[in-house]
Amino acid sequence: MILRLRDSELDLGRPVLMAIVNATPDSFSDRQGRKTVDELTERALRLVADGAAIVDVGGESGRTDTEPVPAELEAERVVPLVQELAGRGVLVSVDTWRAGVARAALDAGAVMINDVSALSDPELAAACADARAGLVVTHTRIPPKTKGFPEYEDVLADVAGLLRERADAAVRAGVGEDSIVLDPGIDLAKTPAESIRLLAQLDALTALGHPLLLAVSRKDFIGAVTGRPPAGREAGTLAALGAGVRRGARILRVHDVAAARDYLSVHAAIEHGDGVDPGLRLDAGFMRERA
Repeated sequence: MILRLRDSELDLGRPVLMAIVNATPDSFSDRQGRKTVDELTERALRLVADGAAIVDVGGESGRTDTEPVPAELEAERVVPLVQELAGRGVLVSVDTWRAGVARAALDAGAVMINDVSALSDPELAAACADARAGLVVTHTRIPPKTKGFPEYEDVLADVAGLLRERADAAVRAGVGEDSIVLDPGIDLAKTPAESIRLLAQLDALTALGHPLLLAVSRKDFIGAVTGRPPAGREAGTLAALGAGVRRGARILRVHDVAAARDYLSVHAAIEHGDGVDPGLRLDAGFMRERA
């Protein structure tokens, strides 16, 4: 499975990692406070070195207890970082639901827009089409920056139906079939129980014909199960990633890239053989912790 992103291609024959870089002062899971472009660039490059195939930059926190930021401020936060990373050859996605911000980010070199609003701005798909960029279409039934739990007769059927509808709309707007990614929207307008149920049935969404992005890192449903705050949810995140990979997820959006890479390496070695050399041995330098 090949995902086309402007002039680049991403091979999704095996799951790949999308690193989260928040250019916001109020993320739910990062240290609070303003970050400079240099600091964010350093973090992003470190995550690429850790194994990220793509970096997802966000200029507005998804927290529902904070006010939406003006589009101009969101663009001001992300565009310089996109320019810096794209100039270094990094594949950059931008997490935004606004067409204006998307166009500015694409002009700066982004190759994909990660829209978590189910295309609430109808011009966003056209922006991606004009740039021949990738587009993540996400399931949600509530407006951006709001919290709510609609009643679903069947959450899986609702997710499949809306994703199919919005993906078709994106294609009509000119986005390439092979440039569309689908995100079931774990925790977006869903209770923890609904998110867990959806994750358990994720493989049913592969029939929609587009690669699946799984954004479960440090999410609320993991906190609900474990009773831990965001920074303590890494073990739960890996468990959720494992469930997603076994059910067909191809892009994994994570905070801790190194841990997720190690998980995928061991998972592939056990489940697929993955070309494991019979002579594989542990390097002596890794047999015990150094003093």
